[in-house]
Amino acid sequence: MNVSKIVYRPVGMVVGALGGVLAGAVFKRVWKVAGHEDAPNATDEDRTWREVLLAAALQGAVFGLVKAALDRAGAVAVGKAAGHRPTSGDI
Repeated sequence: MNVSKIVYRPVGMVVGALGGVLAGAVFKRVWKVAGHEDAPNATDEDRTWREVLLAAALQGAVFGLVKAALDRAGAVAVGKAAGHRPTSGDI
């Protein structure tokens, strides 16, 4: 087991947890900037299908973007610290 794999696992777990919190905050901010109050839940009776599905699609896009950015930044940081960047086979 190489050093980058050993170092990346705990870093990846912390980055993943923080990423979820950050993505949630970014989504709420984007939703409000778009002119809406709180994002709808799928079971909200007073919200339309269009609004619920749009919110879900936007939320998925934001979470995917934040996750990819943080995964990439974590891999680069571990690579600089350990001298070898983790690959998908290492994780």
